[in-house]
Formats: sequence, C-alpha cells, structure tokens
Amino acid sequence: MTAQLNPRGDVAVLVPAAGAGVRLGPGAPKALRPLAGEPLLVHAVRRIAAAPSVHTIVVAAPAADVGAVRQLLAPVAPVAVVAGGAERQASVAAALAAVPAGPEIVLVHDAARALTPPELVESVAEAVRAGHDAVVPVLPVVDTIKEVGAGEVVLGTVDRSALRAVQTPQGFRRSVLAAAHEAAGDPLTDDAGLVEKLGVPVVCVPGSEYALKVTRPFDLALAEHLLAIGA
Repeated sequence: MTAQLNPRGDVAVLVPAAGAGVRLGPGAPKALRPLAGEPLLVHAVRRIAAAPSVHTIVVAAPAADVGAVRQLLAPVAPVAVVAGGAERQASVAAALAAVPAGPEIVLVHDAARALTPPELVESVAEAVRAGHDAVVPVLPVVDTIKEVGAGEVVLGTVDRSALRAVQTPQGFRRSVLAAAHEAAGDPLTDDAGLVEKLGVPVVCVPGSEYALKVTRPFDLALAEHLLAIGA
C-alpha cells in the first residue's frame, strides 16, 4: 500500500534515486551521499513533503537498498519505496507503476536537487492543474555558448536568448507521462524529452537557483554553503 501525505492533494511525486553518481566520486549511490550530515534523498523528500499539494511520494531506490531507504525515510515523511532500474527511465517507470489511483498530476524530481523549495513543487503542479500536459522549470542560460567541432575548433556562437537550463520537478498529466513511457525507445535522461517525442507541447515556468543539481564535488560544497546560510 502506498502511504499518503495529504489525502486532499492531487499530486504524486516520483523520485528516481537509484543512480550511482559516478561523477561525484566513489562511494554510496548518489542519493544516499551525505549533505550536512543527512543523505541528499532525505533533504529532497523533506522539501517535497512540505508542498501542500503532494498526496503521494514514490522513491525508486537501488534494488539492494530498498529496505534501508524505507527505514531512512520513515521518520521524514510517508513514502513508498520501490526497486529502481539500471537506467533512470526504468526507475521512473517503476515508480509510476506504484502510484495509487487518485493523483492525476505526476511530478518527476531528481533526488540530487536536494534543496528545491516546496514553492517550486507547487508552481509546477499549478501549471499542470491549469491545463498544461507537461511543464518544466527553467533558468535562462547566462554563459556564452560555443558550438565546437573536431580538434576543439569553435564553429560558431549559439544564440542563448532561446536557450534554457531545465530543472526538476518536471510535471505531467498522469496519462501523458504514462503514454510517453509506454512509447519510449532509447533511454533518455529527461522525461520531458519522452513527452516531446509524442508531439505534446512542453511549457516552461521559472525555476529556482536553489534547485541546483548535485553532480560533482563542487556542487556538494555549494549545497553545503547554501544550507549553512539558511537555504
């Protein structure tokens, strides 16, 4: 049985958390790496659970750690934990299959974006509730972007005015996300990309600087600093 957070909520949040996190260096699976004394996953789930619209949270954990993750999260929030797959796409599909009847809005959120504010969860959910089938939070690209060819020779400068950096949670009408996964071919790391392949428009909403993705040791140090100043 899937635990419920807010029985009146209309949002299920899927958290794929089975990745190894190779770029973060050797150690535990990335979602279980410590940030200020607690695993990234704990920080992420705590913030998701603080969003009033959230009815259900399903975490896809490494198959060998399902029991341990369930115990880890029990004091944090009512969470269902399932075994994830070798690829992120398989983990999302496994978590989606565990969502109970009821929530028609499904958000997919990276555990590595551990400092994502509850307000961003609500913003994405509200955009889906307003009638959009797929929604992604984004930030403007601020760096100059070069297209580079063979020999690291610059081919040109890309117009960044039309570029956005995509974050999570990404939000979807439940039926749309299910159809996208059923039609999926080669694995993608972005659920909105699967939806795009169906020809469904994906709408952008403003993201958050706090929703940074912990990928490298530098990102972990930055997240530690943000927590220290009250993020």
